[in-house]
Amino acid sequence: MDTHDRRARKARLTLAGLAVLAAAGLVGGGVVAYSLLGDDGAEKGTAGPTATAKHSPSASAAGGGGTPTTPEKAAKLDLSVPTGLRDGVSTGFPHSPRGAVSAAVYFWEEYAWLDDQKARQQLEAVTSPDATGFIDQQISEIREGREAINLPSSGGTPAGLTITTVVEAVRPKSITLPGAIRGDVVHIWMNYDRYATTPEKPTDDSPLKGEDIDFILKWQNGQWRLTNEPKYWKKRSFAVSYFPDSPYARKDGWIQVRHVD
Repeated sequence: MDTHDRRARKARLTLAGLAVLAAAGLVGGGVVAYSLLGDDGAEKGTAGPTATAKHSPSASAAGGGGTPTTPEKAAKLDLSVPTGLRDGVSTGFPHSPRGAVSAAVYFWEEYAWLDDQKARQQLEAVTSPDATGFIDQQISEIREGREAINLPSSGGTPAGLTITTVVEAVRPKSITLPGAIRGDVVHIWMNYDRYATTPEKPTDDSPLKGEDIDFILKWQNGQWRLTNEPKYWKKRSFAVSYFPDSPYARKDGWIQVRHVD
Protein backbone atom coordinates (compact mmCIF):
# COMPACT_ATOMS: atom_id res chain seq x y z
CA MET A 1 0.00 0.00 0.00
CA ASP A 2 1.59 3.34 -1.01
CA THR A 3 1.73 6.57 0.99
CA HIS A 4 -1.22 8.12 -0.84
CA ASP A 5 -3.40 5.10 -0.07
CA ARG A 6 -2.42 5.13 3.60
CA ARG A 7 -3.17 8.84 3.93
CA ALA A 8 -6.49 8.45 2.14
CA ARG A 9 -7.55 5.57 4.41
CA LYS A 10 -6.41 7.46 7.51
CA ALA A 11 -8.46 10.46 6.42
CA ARG A 12 -11.53 8.28 5.85
CA LEU A 13 -11.09 6.67 9.25
CA THR A 14 -10.70 10.03 10.99
CA LEU A 15 -13.74 11.50 9.26
CA ALA A 16 -15.73 8.39 10.08
CA GLY A 17 -14.73 8.56 13.72
CA LEU A 18 -15.58 12.23 14.01
CA ALA A 19 -18.93 11.72 12.31
CA VAL A 20 -20.11 8.77 14.36
CA LEU A 21 -18.85 10.07 17.69
CA ALA A 22 -20.35 13.48 17.09
CA ALA A 23 -23.62 11.89 16.05
CA ALA A 24 -23.58 9.85 19.25
CA GLY A 25 -22.89 12.93 21.35
CA LEU A 26 -19.57 11.60 22.66
CA VAL A 27 -17.26 14.39 21.44
CA GLY A 28 -17.70 18.12 21.20
CA GLY A 29 -15.67 19.34 18.59
CA GLY A 30 -11.54 7.21 8.72
CA VAL A 31 -13.80 -7.52 -13.25
CA VAL A 32 -15.63 -10.43 -11.83
CA ALA A 33 -18.82 -9.75 -13.76
CA TYR A 34 -22.25 -10.34 -12.23
CA SER A 35 -22.67 -13.38 -14.46
CA LEU A 36 -19.89 -15.04 -12.46
CA LEU A 37 -21.57 -14.21 -9.16
CA GLY A 38 -24.40 -16.66 -9.56
CA ASP A 39 -24.73 -20.14 -8.12
CA ASP A 40 -21.74 -21.03 -5.94
CA GLY A 41 -21.74 -24.64 -7.00
CA ALA A 42 -21.62 -23.74 -10.67
CA GLU A 43 -18.88 -21.15 -10.36
CA LYS A 44 -16.33 -22.96 -8.20
CA GLY A 45 -13.10 -23.29 -10.12
CA THR A 46 -14.34 -21.24 -13.07
CA ALA A 47 -12.22 -18.56 -14.65
CA GLY A 48 -13.21 -14.93 -14.13
CA PRO A 49 -12.76 -12.25 -16.79
CA THR A 50 -9.79 -9.92 -16.67
CA ALA A 51 -10.00 -6.21 -15.91
CA THR A 52 -10.07 -5.50 -19.66
CA ALA A 53 -13.10 -7.68 -20.35
CA LYS A 54 -15.76 -6.06 -22.52
CA HIS A 55 -19.36 -5.73 -21.44
CA SER A 56 -21.87 -7.21 -23.80
CA PRO A 57 -24.95 -5.13 -24.76
CA SER A 58 -27.11 -7.43 -22.66
CA ALA A 59 -24.92 -6.79 -19.62
CA SER A 60 -25.02 -3.01 -19.93
CA ALA A 61 -28.56 -2.39 -21.06
CA ALA A 62 -31.96 -2.93 -19.59
CA GLY A 63 -34.69 -4.40 -21.65
CA GLY A 64 -36.59 -2.33 -24.19
CA GLY A 65 -35.00 0.49 -26.15
CA GLY A 66 -31.45 -0.30 -25.08
CA THR A 67 -31.59 2.13 -22.15
CA PRO A 68 -28.43 1.73 -20.01
CA THR A 69 -29.19 0.00 -16.76
CA THR A 70 -28.01 1.14 -13.35
CA PRO A 71 -26.99 -0.63 -10.14
CA GLU A 72 -30.38 0.25 -8.69
CA LYS A 73 -32.26 -1.34 -11.60
CA ALA A 74 -29.96 -4.32 -12.13
CA ALA A 75 -30.17 -7.63 -10.30
CA LYS A 76 -28.80 -7.53 -6.74
CA LEU A 77 -26.09 -9.80 -5.35
CA ASP A 78 -27.21 -12.29 -2.70
CA LEU A 79 -24.32 -12.91 -0.32
CA SER A 80 -23.12 -16.38 0.57
CA VAL A 81 -23.85 -17.32 4.17
CA PRO A 82 -20.75 -18.02 6.31
CA THR A 83 -20.39 -21.40 7.96
CA GLY A 84 -18.03 -20.38 10.75
CA LEU A 85 -17.00 -17.61 13.14
CA ARG A 86 -13.46 -17.02 14.39
CA ASP A 87 -12.28 -14.22 16.66
CA GLY A 88 -15.26 -12.04 15.87
CA VAL A 89 -15.22 -12.39 12.09
CA SER A 90 -17.25 -14.68 9.83
CA THR A 91 -15.48 -17.45 7.92
CA GLY A 92 -16.35 -20.45 5.78
CA PHE A 93 -17.21 -18.75 2.50
CA PRO A 94 -17.16 -20.80 -0.71
CA HIS A 95 -14.30 -20.87 -3.18
CA SER A 96 -16.06 -18.76 -5.77
CA PRO A 97 -16.32 -15.11 -6.86
CA ARG A 98 -19.49 -14.73 -4.80
CA GLY A 99 -17.67 -16.26 -1.84
CA ALA A 100 -14.82 -13.75 -2.14
CA VAL A 101 -17.22 -10.81 -2.27
CA SER A 102 -19.21 -12.19 0.66
CA ALA A 103 -16.06 -12.60 2.74
CA ALA A 104 -15.08 -8.98 2.08
CA VAL A 105 -18.53 -7.63 2.88
CA TYR A 106 -18.92 -9.60 6.09
CA PHE A 107 -15.42 -8.63 7.22
CA TRP A 108 -15.98 -4.92 6.69
CA GLU A 109 -19.40 -4.93 8.32
CA GLU A 110 -18.02 -6.80 11.34
CA TYR A 111 -14.68 -4.99 11.56
CA ALA A 112 -13.99 -3.31 14.91
CA TRP A 113 -12.45 -0.26 13.24
CA LEU A 114 -12.43 1.76 16.49
CA ASP A 115 -11.12 -1.03 18.77
CA ASP A 116 -7.48 -1.84 18.06
CA GLN A 117 -7.31 -5.01 20.17
CA LYS A 118 -10.44 -6.61 18.76
CA ALA A 119 -9.49 -5.52 15.25
CA ARG A 120 -6.12 -7.26 15.58
CA GLN A 121 -7.85 -10.52 16.53
CA GLN A 122 -10.15 -10.22 13.53
CA LEU A 123 -7.32 -9.42 11.16
CA GLU A 124 -5.19 -12.30 12.39
CA ALA A 125 -8.11 -14.65 11.67
CA VAL A 126 -8.52 -13.63 8.02
CA THR A 127 -5.19 -12.19 6.82
CA SER A 128 -2.79 -14.14 4.64
CA PRO A 129 0.59 -14.99 6.23
CA ASP A 130 2.08 -13.55 3.03
CA ALA A 131 0.65 -10.08 3.78
CA THR A 132 3.81 -8.61 5.31
CA GLY A 133 3.07 -5.74 7.67
CA PHE A 134 -0.60 -5.56 6.73
CA ILE A 135 -2.03 -6.16 10.20
CA ASP A 136 0.33 -3.75 11.94
CA GLN A 137 -0.49 -1.12 9.34
CA GLN A 138 -4.23 -1.44 9.92
CA ILE A 139 -3.80 -1.27 13.70
CA SER A 140 -1.57 1.78 13.35
CA GLU A 141 -4.29 3.51 11.33
CA ILE A 142 -6.90 2.69 13.98
CA ARG A 143 -4.71 4.13 16.73
CA GLU A 144 -3.95 7.27 14.73
CA GLY A 145 -7.64 7.67 14.04
CA ARG A 146 -8.50 7.28 17.73
CA GLU A 147 -5.97 9.96 18.66
CA ALA A 148 -7.43 12.26 16.01
CA ILE A 149 -10.79 12.15 17.77
CA ASN A 150 -9.34 12.61 21.25
CA LEU A 151 -9.49 8.99 22.38
CA PRO A 152 -6.56 7.08 23.89
CA SER A 153 -4.49 5.49 21.13
CA SER A 154 -5.41 2.00 22.30
CA GLY A 155 -8.72 0.83 23.63
CA GLY A 156 -12.23 -0.30 22.88
CA THR A 157 -15.28 1.36 21.43
CA PRO A 158 -16.62 3.97 23.89
CA ALA A 159 -19.20 2.53 26.27
CA GLY A 160 -22.78 2.82 25.04
CA LEU A 161 -21.81 3.47 21.42
CA THR A 162 -22.99 1.03 18.75
CA ILE A 163 -21.51 1.39 15.28
CA THR A 164 -23.16 -0.30 12.32
CA THR A 165 -21.53 -0.55 8.89
CA VAL A 166 -23.68 -1.48 5.88
CA VAL A 167 -22.08 -2.27 2.52
CA GLU A 168 -24.42 -1.03 -0.21
CA ALA A 169 -22.57 -2.09 -3.34
CA VAL A 170 -19.44 -3.90 -4.52
CA ARG A 171 -17.23 -3.76 -7.58
CA PRO A 172 -15.14 -6.97 -7.84
CA LYS A 173 -12.48 -7.76 -10.43
CA SER A 174 -10.26 -10.79 -10.79
CA ILE A 175 -6.47 -10.40 -10.58
CA THR A 176 -4.51 -13.06 -12.43
CA LEU A 177 -0.75 -13.49 -12.75
CA PRO A 178 0.99 -15.80 -15.22
CA GLY A 179 0.72 -19.39 -14.08
CA ALA A 180 -1.87 -18.61 -11.41
CA ILE A 181 -5.42 -19.89 -11.25
CA ARG A 182 -7.84 -17.23 -12.43
CA GLY A 183 -10.43 -16.38 -9.79
CA ASP A 184 -8.18 -17.18 -6.82
CA VAL A 185 -7.32 -13.51 -6.25
CA VAL A 186 -10.04 -10.85 -6.29
CA HIS A 187 -9.83 -7.08 -5.89
CA ILE A 188 -13.02 -5.71 -4.35
CA TRP A 189 -14.18 -2.13 -3.99
CA MET A 190 -17.03 -1.57 -1.54
CA ASN A 191 -19.33 1.40 -1.07
CA TYR A 192 -20.74 1.59 2.44
CA ASP A 193 -22.68 3.64 5.00
CA ARG A 194 -21.91 3.83 8.71
CA TYR A 195 -24.28 4.61 11.57
CA ALA A 196 -23.73 5.38 15.25
CA THR A 197 -26.33 4.98 17.98
CA THR A 198 -26.56 5.04 21.75
CA PRO A 199 -29.35 3.97 24.13
CA GLU A 200 -30.24 7.65 24.50
CA LYS A 201 -30.12 8.25 20.74
CA PRO A 202 -31.27 5.08 18.93
CA THR A 203 -31.21 6.69 15.47
CA ASP A 204 -28.37 8.40 13.65
CA ASP A 205 -29.49 11.71 12.16
CA SER A 206 -26.18 12.28 10.40
CA PRO A 207 -24.71 8.93 9.26
CA LEU A 208 -21.56 8.59 7.22
CA LYS A 209 -22.80 7.86 3.69
CA GLY A 210 -21.24 6.71 0.45
CA GLU A 211 -17.74 5.86 1.68
CA ASP A 212 -15.43 3.63 -0.40
CA ILE A 213 -12.85 1.05 0.66
CA ASP A 214 -11.02 -1.67 -1.27
CA PHE A 215 -9.38 -4.97 -0.36
CA ILE A 216 -7.58 -7.77 -2.15
CA LEU A 217 -8.52 -11.31 -1.13
CA LYS A 218 -6.86 -14.54 -2.19
CA TRP A 219 -7.92 -18.15 -1.73
CA GLN A 220 -5.38 -19.78 0.58
CA ASN A 221 -5.57 -22.89 2.76
CA GLY A 222 -9.30 -23.28 2.25
CA GLN A 223 -10.25 -19.69 3.10
CA TRP A 224 -10.50 -16.24 1.56
CA ARG A 225 -7.75 -14.12 3.11
CA LEU A 226 -6.82 -10.44 2.96
CA THR A 227 -3.48 -9.63 1.39
CA ASN A 228 -1.33 -6.66 0.40
CA GLU A 229 1.30 -8.53 -1.59
CA PRO A 230 2.95 -6.10 -4.03
CA LYS A 231 2.52 -8.46 -6.99
CA TYR A 232 -1.25 -8.17 -6.56
CA TRP A 233 -1.43 -4.63 -5.18
CA LYS A 234 0.15 -3.13 -8.28
CA LYS A 235 -2.58 -4.83 -10.33
CA ARG A 236 -5.46 -3.15 -8.50
CA SER A 237 -7.65 -0.74 -10.43
CA PHE A 238 -9.67 2.31 -9.44
CA ALA A 239 -13.41 2.15 -9.70
CA VAL A 240 -15.79 4.64 -11.26
CA SER A 241 -17.63 6.52 -8.52
CA TYR A 242 -20.61 4.58 -7.26
CA PHE A 243 -24.08 6.07 -7.56
CA PRO A 244 -27.16 3.82 -7.53
CA ASP A 245 -28.65 5.58 -10.56
CA SER A 246 -25.44 5.75 -12.62
CA PRO A 247 -25.18 3.68 -15.82
CA TYR A 248 -21.42 4.34 -15.74
CA ALA A 249 -21.16 2.72 -12.31
CA ARG A 250 -23.05 -0.31 -13.57
CA LYS A 251 -20.90 -0.56 -16.68
CA ASP A 252 -17.79 -0.46 -14.50
CA GLY A 253 -19.07 -3.46 -12.55
CA TRP A 254 -20.77 -2.02 -9.46
CA ILE A 255 -23.42 -4.37 -8.06
CA GLN A 256 -25.79 -3.67 -5.19
CA VAL A 257 -25.70 -6.07 -2.26
CA ARG A 258 -28.83 -7.75 -0.92
CA HIS A 259 -28.33 -8.74 2.70
CA VAL A 260 -29.92 -11.78 4.26
CA ASP A 261 -32.77 -10.72 6.54
